Amino acid sequence: MCRIGAIKSKNKLHPSIALKLMRSQQEGHDDSGFAFVMQDLGGIFESYKDLPLLSMAATVEGTRLAEDILRESGFSRVMQWTPNINNEKGLKIDAMPNYIFEVLQYPKSYKHATEEEKEELLINTSIELRNALEKTNSGYIYSFWPDTLTLKEIGSPKDIGTYFDLWNENKDLASGIITAQCRQNTNYDIVRYAAHPFFLEGYTVLVNGENTFYEKNKYYQQKLYKGYLGFESDSQCLLYTLHYVHKILKWPLQYFKHTITPLEYDDIIKRDNREILLRIKASLSHLEVNGPNTMLAVTPDKELLCVCDSKKLRPVVVGRNKDMVIMTSEVAGLNDLMPDRDFRQDIYPTERETIVVKKDLTVERWQQ
Repeated sequence: MCRIGAIKSKNKLHPSIALKLMRSQQEGHDDSGFAFVMQDLGGIFESYKDLPLLSMAATVEGTRLAEDILRESGFSRVMQWTPNINNEKGLKIDAMPNYIFEVLQYPKSYKHATEEEKEELLINTSIELRNALEKTNSGYIYSFWPDTLTLKEIGSPKDIGTYFDLWNENKDLASGIITAQCRQNTNYDIVRYAAHPFFLEGYTVLVNGENTFYEKNKYYQQKLYKGYLGFESDSQCLLYTLHYVHKILKWPLQYFKHTITPLEYDDIIKRDNREILLRIKASLSHLEVNGPNTMLAVTPDKELLCVCDSKKLRPVVVGRNKDMVIMTSEVAGLNDLMPDRDFRQDIYPTERETIVVKKDLTVERWQQ
C-alpha cells in the first residue's frame, strides 16, 4: 500500500519535512521508492518563478541529447542546482548517473508571447524530450514548468534522503507546497515515471490505492490531449481527468468529483443542477474511476485537493495549525509534524466530499 502526503505552508519548507512525514508512516509502505514535487518555490529558485524549471534524470548520453534539443529550440540556461550527492556504501538506491535541475530562459522569439503560447511551447518540448529519451533509453523528464521541481527515485526513502543530502536542511531548497509518496509502482514493472506524484502543466496528483477502471480511462484519455502519455500507473488517469475537466473544459473544480465518482441516478434527479450532472454522467462515463483510492492534488492556483472513492476504502486525514496544512494517509504523520495542533480540528474526509485548501490556508469542505 502507498503512503502519500501533501503539505501547504505559509513559510517555505525544506523537503526533509516530506521525508519525516513518510518516516512516520513507514509501516505502511514497502521501502521501494520515494518521490516528491515542490511547488511555490523559495530558496535559490524564488527569483525565477516565471521561468521554466527542468527536472530530469539521465545518463551522460541523455543529458547531452536533452541539451541539444533545448538549445535547438532556443532555450538558454539561466541557473542550475546540483544535489550534494552522498554515495555512501550500502545505500539502497538505484541511482541515475546525472540529475538535472535547471532554470531556462524562453527562446528570444517568445519575448512577447502570451502565457498560453509559452505553455504550448513547454508541453511540446516536454513531449519531444520524453520521446527522445525513451527512444535511446537514456533518461526521464519529470517536469518542465515554472515554479516546479520534481525528484523520483527507486530504493529506500531513508537512503534516498541520504544520497541526495535531503535530511540536512539548508536555505537553497525550499517551497510552500510539497507533495510526496513512499512507494514505487510494485504492482507492475518498476518504472520511474510510474512513481507518484504525477505532474502535468501545473497540476499534481498522488494516489493511495488503485483504479480498476484503468483500461476504460486510458483508451478514452489517449484521444483527448497530446500530454496524456505513458499510463505507467492506473493512478495517472486521475491526473489526466483533473487536467481535462479543469483546464481543457474549464469547468469549476466542484465538477471533478462528479466526474470520477458520479452520484446514482435517483440522487441526481433530486438536485437543482440535475441537468448538468446527468450530462456529465452520460458524456464522461469513461472518466469514472472505481476501486479503493484516495487522491491528493495541487492545482495551478496552488490550492490543495483531497477526494476519496465512493466507498471511502483508503485512509486519509487533514490536520492544520496557523502556519501549515497537511493531508496524509495516517494520523501518525500529523502527530509527528504537528504535535501541538488542535486535534479536534482534524478532518477525516468522507466518500462524498472534496476538501480544498485555499491560498490563505482556509480549509473548505465541498459536499457532492
